[in-house]
Amino acid sequence: MEKRAERLVWELDWNLLRTFVVIAEVKSITRAAERLNLKQPTVSNALKRLEDRVGRRLVERDATRFELTEVGRLLYEQGIEVFGTISQLPLLVRGVSDDVTGHVTVALASHVVSPLFDRALSEFHAAYPRASLTLQVAPSVEVAKQVRERRVSFGVCLVSQRDPALDYTMVYREFFGFFCGPKHRLYGRKGLDLADLKGESSVSFQTDHISDALRPVALLRSEAKLDASVVGVSSSLEEVRRMILAGLGIGPLPLHVARRDVADGLLWRLPPYDDPPRIDIYMLTNPEKALNRAEKALIAGLQKLIADTPLDERVYDR
Repeated sequence: MEKRAERLVWELDWNLLRTFVVIAEVKSITRAAERLNLKQPTVSNALKRLEDRVGRRLVERDATRFELTEVGRLLYEQGIEVFGTISQLPLLVRGVSDDVTGHVTVALASHVVSPLFDRALSEFHAAYPRASLTLQVAPSVEVAKQVRERRVSFGVCLVSQRDPALDYTMVYREFFGFFCGPKHRLYGRKGLDLADLKGESSVSFQTDHISDALRPVALLRSEAKLDASVVGVSSSLEEVRRMILAGLGIGPLPLHVARRDVADGLLWRLPPYDDPPRIDIYMLTNPEKALNRAEKALIAGLQKLIADTPLDERVYDR
């Protein structure tokens, strides 16, 4: 008997109970069917199924009589209690704030320029306007260090060597090219090849080393036989761009980032024009970091966008 009662609790169809409560209230199968907007056989069948589930008759009825049995009255009273509680749920739910609050700190390499990342931020703010953000720019090595030490929510940067303590998700792929400014002697010249860059002074990123994240760019600089002494370096894309525009030397920039400056005549694309260096940009997360609701929401949103976007659409200016 105890096992049967336990099975009743877990296997009871709440729609049958709701139908029975209406039957008990209106004291008629026909009127219950009208109130529930169901056919009479459907309501009669629901009552029979509930009686079968309970194992007892719930209603005594004939042409002139309709009465609940003792078990029927007990079930009706408990049913009223159940649906009374359920009817409070909308009020209770409205009383619980769905607002996601909290602060998210993202560490970024300076040349993270990605419509996908921008969209993730836009959708995050639209969904959770009370959450706040800090975007701090740092060299890729420092970004990874901050994620490792759990000082930021997550990072987006280049990766030269993976840390086994972190999780990596490729956000997008970019291609680098060499550029010069209007004051440079090669500005505006067409038909150049890599040999024309030999001996030219250059500026670059701090990660432009054989052993660092911009290894493909460093290898290309070596192949082009640019002057071995780099005139200026920076971890900031804006500052590398500034030095190129000022005429300090040739410098590397992501093709998709430099596109507008080229169109505006501020930068001139130099060789190689085919097979430019490829760089992958990653999202770094630390599985050991305790995240607040805002951090979880932004990370989940960005990861979903990445998963839903084919790789071809995450490759910029191949």
